[in-house]
Amino acid sequence: MIGRIKKYFDERVGPGTESVGGAGHHNQRMRIATAALLIEMANIDFSSEPEEIEAIHQTIQSELELSAAETSELVTLAKDETREMSSYYQFTSIINNTCTPEEKAIIIEMLWKVAIADGRLDNYEEHFIRKIANLIYVPRDQIVAAKHSALKESGKDREPF
Repeated sequence: MIGRIKKYFDERVGPGTESVGGAGHHNQRMRIATAALLIEMANIDFSSEPEEIEAIHQTIQSELELSAAETSELVTLAKDETREMSSYYQFTSIINNTCTPEEKAIIIEMLWKVAIADGRLDNYEEHFIRKIANLIYVPRDQIVAAKHSALKESGKDREPF
């Protein structure tokens, strides 16, 4: 399912390549899984707003340490993969096998950033984040902390409605 994205990374930034922060194969797979979940986050409320797409690009580029070109190509490939997916397991299992608890909390914060980027928080978005957090074993207190951190970073002092 994630074959095209994996091929992209294998061809351009092979295992151990310094251009993506010296990441090995496992870290590349984590980036792929994270990008796919961010794309799904933008689509979960049945409308992908421009602010959400911009938040995905900014978040991937800064948090996953990719160039603008790598980010754009990854987002395009991740969009294709999410159209074909049948469950989140393929992505959450990669995250569970490659990420530390701290990295998982960062992924949840990234999801919150995308969810609030358009100035509102839909019930579908909140449910999706909590579902993914449960699947990657992020405790409730870290989910809440990630949400507050994303709100603070966005300049919002309270939840968007």
